[in-house]
Amino acid sequence: MGGAATVQREVETVPVRERAGGSVQRRRVFSGIQPSGNFHIGNYLGAIRNWVAQQSASDNVFCIVDLHALSLPTTREGLRRNIQDLANVLLAAGLDPDQSIIFVQSDVPEHPELCWLLNSVTQFGELRRMTQFKDKSGGQDESVSAALFDYPVLQAADILLYDTELVPVGEDQKQHVELTRDIAARFNSRYGQTFVLPEADIKPDGARIMALDDPTKKMSKSAASPNNYIALTDDADTIRRKIRRAVTDSGSDVTSGRDKPALSNLLTIYGLFSGESVSTLEERYAGRGYGAFKGDLAEVVVDALAPIQRRLVELAADPDVARRVLAGGAERARERASAKMEIVRNRMGLGFGPP
Repeated sequence: MGGAATVQREVETVPVRERAGGSVQRRRVFSGIQPSGNFHIGNYLGAIRNWVAQQSASDNVFCIVDLHALSLPTTREGLRRNIQDLANVLLAAGLDPDQSIIFVQSDVPEHPELCWLLNSVTQFGELRRMTQFKDKSGGQDESVSAALFDYPVLQAADILLYDTELVPVGEDQKQHVELTRDIAARFNSRYGQTFVLPEADIKPDGARIMALDDPTKKMSKSAASPNNYIALTDDADTIRRKIRRAVTDSGSDVTSGRDKPALSNLLTIYGLFSGESVSTLEERYAGRGYGAFKGDLAEVVVDALAPIQRRLVELAADPDVARRVLAGGAERARERASAKMEIVRNRMGLGFGPP
């Protein structure tokens, strides 16, 4: 697993809070990722890579959000396979269960319970205005799953359940964190101080890796064309072919900028995997054209993914490794979640326990 560190460039560390007396308390970080589709370099560079780099500096809770995956059609076999594959990816990329809680969302029933309770302080209009719902419903509001509409409330429950302070997200998820803060503030106002108001942790580089075949759209594991993304399991020849076919901008200069969305994306990918700045890469490939640049980029990606892919092969051969990690993570997550839910139920007056 340690081999993944060779592709890390410096990542901003998570700030820590100082306790009274000068001791340091690591800030609580929560993030989730859906077990759906093919996991690709956009998932790795935009999220997983940052989780790995920051895990020693923060108190981490990382969740495979299988309940969120149910907002779109799925099958029993497909969902279970995707959970196993994603768990293997997280471990192969370098997440350490000794430093981070890693678990499956549905193994902690407090998640959907808190979602239902938070629905009571969430406004219909807020959910109707969510950009992601508009994008994923594709104008078919009357026929999509109600789970897709309520998705942001479950996401808020995921975050608030663990007193999360920082949520690593891309720019496209910032709206969901803002809604989570609004829901938490409304609950606190009605029932008393209960939830921490989280902050979005958005990295300046790599938070939004775009598609190879259309740089105006985000790289997507559910894309219809495999030329949209580079999967973490793609072999060397496939990676070279996809990069060779990647869309480029007009002209032949390897430069970034608003008028060069395709090259800007490819330069970002190169820089994140190699640890070099975009300006350094622009200087290196000045006057050399797209062919030389793409050829070198392909080799950088192939070399960077090699240690992750070797570990993925090992984990696929012994699926119990990931299952043990997820079982242990669920137990640790339930300890925190059950304690929080006891407070929430009491504040709301639920159950017929002590006054």
